[in-house]
Amino acid sequence: MSASLVVALDVDSLERARTLIDDLYELDVIFKVGIESLYGYGSELLAYIEKRDVRYFADAKLHDIPRTVAAGARALVRPGVHIMTVHALGGNEMMAAAVEAAQERAQELGLTVPYVFAVTVLTSIGNEDLRELGLSGGPGENAIRLAALARDAGCSGIVCSAHEVADVKQFFGQDFLTLTPGIRPAGSVHADQKRVTTPAQAVAAGADYLVVGRPITEADDARAAARAILDEMQSVTVA
Repeated sequence: MSASLVVALDVDSLERARTLIDDLYELDVIFKVGIESLYGYGSELLAYIEKRDVRYFADAKLHDIPRTVAAGARALVRPGVHIMTVHALGGNEMMAAAVEAAQERAQELGLTVPYVFAVTVLTSIGNEDLRELGLSGGPGENAIRLAALARDAGCSGIVCSAHEVADVKQFFGQDFLTLTPGIRPAGSVHADQKRVTTPAQAVAAGADYLVVGRPITEADDARAAARAILDEMQSVTVA
């Protein structure tokens, strides 16, 4: 599959999120509905997304006991949802419960079964942060370890830095999907991201989904910014 652009609707108002959808929906991007928007104005935003008939990524990062996560996964299955996330650190049983619940609910509603992706190591986490958390090894080692758990639990793929994508594909094959945050066009401010790559670098590494937020949502012309990133992605030849 060719890489897809995911635009993060991490904005502080429903009006701003709606405007971004209106500006960008014709570009065939996927919209990320994250914690800020889910908690702040989730019902209204998801209703608008359904009205616009666009695909979205419910980035809820579920992490709780298996029964609670299963209930959360069921609630996230709605028309247009393409991906949802759980935390790999929740363990095999929890992840498997989310996968099963999403499949069952989608079948009940007659919807396409969404991908369940497991978050491995956040792109805001570096070596020192891992040591503080008591985790041995670097981000790459931990991402691979957690990816193995996610695969065994039936997840479709993982969320990881683009720096880990090549190793993930080598270990688990091309069909195990990767979604990469921390994407910054050359010259962009990294802000709170520590492990970043350009869109071209992420595609060349084999990433399947690239998440971009502020370089698009804070641009003077969001549509032009998204087009430029899509052009960069499409210019890369993947071996």
